[in-house]
Amino acid sequence: MYYVSWNVNGLRAAAKKGFLDWLYETQPDVLGLQETKVEAEQLPEEVRSPKGYFAYFTHSKGRKGYSGVALYSRTKPDKVEYGIGIKRFDDEGRIIIGHYGDLVLLNVYFPNGGGGPERLKYKLDFYDAFLLHIEKLRKQGKKVMVCGDVNTAHEEIDLARPKENENNTGFLPEERAWIDELVYHGYVDTFRYFHPNKEGAYSFWDMKTHARERNVGWRIDYFFVVPDLVSKLKSAGISDQTPGSDHCPVWVVLK
Repeated sequence: MYYVSWNVNGLRAAAKKGFLDWLYETQPDVLGLQETKVEAEQLPEEVRSPKGYFAYFTHSKGRKGYSGVALYSRTKPDKVEYGIGIKRFDDEGRIIIGHYGDLVLLNVYFPNGGGGPERLKYKLDFYDAFLLHIEKLRKQGKKVMVCGDVNTAHEEIDLARPKENENNTGFLPEERAWIDELVYHGYVDTFRYFHPNKEGAYSFWDMKTHARERNVGWRIDYFFVVPDLVSKLKSAGISDQTPGSDHCPVWVVLK
């Protein structure tokens, strides 16, 4: 099973840049998209319902053209949920959850901590509520997989300029500490599982400074799995040559 996650930075824009060609060429079994910035009804039919896929969407309830996630799946999930049951987080349309037997995939666009102390607190509160939710799923016997844009680089190896960004959101100690907490609870960063020391591996680049051409980037897009799924991991990687967004797809293959 081939799982892909991609922050498309606007699905309508991505559609004009060849998203469907990429989808049919790549043929993931399950695809999670983040920052879709769209309501399903605003999408062309071929994007809203691509051939061979079941498609699910959620969007921000209070702000148009903001946030939003989508799930494309070759197999119809047993159940699809939107959010984690907390209105202040769910209203921003950041989570779609697909249930496939005992495997639960959570496709998440985690908040950015920029914009002042209130948004940083919102991000950290979101992190804490999300961890509680996935731990609850584990206690129910679910095998949890999390994919998406976490909006934080975990270690110095995960961004090109760690020293310069020590005091910037996305690399703050309190943000990184949450990923430490995730790992402490047993969640495995699939990319680092296969590539523990690989440098220069990034999934996001600032477009304004043409950072992609110089590979001055950040690895802020992840797949995390519970220990029960580690034995099924075959490979994981970053498709850093894929154009169309300021992020690139990340992926994992399970047996």
